[in-house]
Amino acid sequence: MKQLLEVLGFVAGVQGVAGLVSEFTDWDWGVVHRFGFLDGYELFASIALLVLSGALFAAAESGKAG
Repeated sequence: MKQLLEVLGFVAGVQGVAGLVSEFTDWDWGVVHRFGFLDGYELFASIALLVLSGALFAAAESGKAG
């Protein structure tokens, strides 16, 4: 379970950073800008992914995760 949370945290972190990079440089990389329902909210979704990544890593490191 700990390894699954770490992998999901890593993926969420990479996608969050990719969304921020895409937002500020107009590159088409990452998954956030590909969802139509997030139009106009890509920056907030990327920040939310980074927060989710931190929460997943914290859950993986807690004693209750595994």
